[in-house]
Amino acid sequence: MSKAARPELERDITARTDSYFNRTRAIVEKFGDSRVTYAVFLRRPVISAPRIAVEWLQTVAQARGTPFEIELKYPEGTWVGAGDPLLYLTGSFAALTDLETLYLQKLGPPCVAAHNAYQMCLELPEAAFLAMDARHCAGFEMQDMMAYAASVGSAAAKREGAKGFIGNANDATAHWFGSRTGRGTMPHALIGYAGSTLRAAEMFHATYPDEPLTVLVDYFGMEITDALSVARRFPEHAAAGRLAVRLDTHGGRFLEGLDPAESYAVLERHAPAAIRRYRSDSELRHLVGTGVSAAAIWRTREALDAAGFDKVRIVASSGFSVSKCRVMNEAHAPVDVVGTGSFIPNSWSETYATADIVDYDGTARVKVGREFLLRDGRRRNGHSGV
Repeated sequence: MSKAARPELERDITARTDSYFNRTRAIVEKFGDSRVTYAVFLRRPVISAPRIAVEWLQTVAQARGTPFEIELKYPEGTWVGAGDPLLYLTGSFAALTDLETLYLQKLGPPCVAAHNAYQMCLELPEAAFLAMDARHCAGFEMQDMMAYAASVGSAAAKREGAKGFIGNANDATAHWFGSRTGRGTMPHALIGYAGSTLRAAEMFHATYPDEPLTVLVDYFGMEITDALSVARRFPEHAAAGRLAVRLDTHGGRFLEGLDPAESYAVLERHAPAAIRRYRSDSELRHLVGTGVSAAAIWRTREALDAAGFDKVRIVASSGFSVSKCRVMNEAHAPVDVVGTGSFIPNSWSETYATADIVDYDGTARVKVGREFLLRDGRRRNGHSGV
C-alpha cells in the first residue's frame, strides 16, 4: 500500500468503526499498550469463509507497520459449529481495537451465505448452479462477499460429489468462480422489446452467433409453446445441447397447461413418491403449486422430449432456497441448471459475528459466560481487582 493511501485507510477506519473502539484505542495509547488475543466466532453453524476479512486485516497490519497473528482454527470451506472460535487474532491492542466492527462485517455474512450455498448444492447434487445474487445486494462490497461465499460453499459441496456453482451473472465477481466474465443471455426486458420470445432468441443469436443460447420462456405465459418454437427455429443448437430454456414463471400463476389437478398428474407419472407423503404447505407449493414447481419442470421436460428435443436443457430460477432444492431433489425434477441468489442470508441477525478478547499479555481473561472461547482448555479468568 502506498504512503498516500494510508491516511485514507485510517480515515475510513475511524469513520466507520464504532466510536467506543476509537475511544478505547486512545485510552490504551495513553495508559500503555497490551498484547491481546481475540476469539472470533458466530452463534450458528457456518462454513468457514474468512478470506475477505483476513486479507483486509493483513492490509491494515501492513499499513500500520505492526504484525497481526491470524490463527485459522477452521480453514476455508470447512464446517464450523455454533460458538466455536473460527479464528484467533493476536496483536497490539491499540492497533486491533478499532478494527473489530469492520472485520466482523466482512466475516459473518460470507460464512452464513457459504453454508446456505453448500446446503443448496448438496440438496440438488446433479444440478449446476449459477449465482444470480448481485441484484439483491446492498452495493458492491456485499456483492463481492456473496459471490465469494457461493464459491466457497460450492467448493465444499463439490468435494462431496455435487456439481455446485459453475459461474455467476456478472463480470466483476466472476473471478471467484474461475472465470473472467459473467454468464447469462437475456432478461425479460429483451423479450418485451423484441415483441416475441422467438424474435428475442433470433436477435441474441444474430448478435452472439457463437454463444450457447438460453431463452426465457415465461414472458407471455406460453412456456411450452415458446420453448418448442425456439427449439424448432434452432435445431442445431438443440441437437448439440447448446440451447436451454429458462423457467421463471410468476408465482401468481401456473405454467402453461397446468392447474392443480394436472400438476398432481404430472408428478404421479414421474415421481409419485414425492406426493404420497405428508407435506407442509410450502413443500406442496414447490411440488404442485404455481410458479416454478417440480411439476412445471417435469411438464417442460415431457414436452421437449416428446418433440424430439431431449438435449435441450432446462434452467430454473425463482426462489430456489435450501428447502426448495430439497423438495426438487425428492421429486427428481429434471433441472440442469438453477439460477439463484437465495443463498443470501434470509435472517440477517444470524450473520452477526462476534469477537471477544480472551488473553491480555499472557493472562487468560474473558467476560463471564464466554469462557468456552479460551484457548488450550483454560477456564480460569485472570482478575486484577478493582
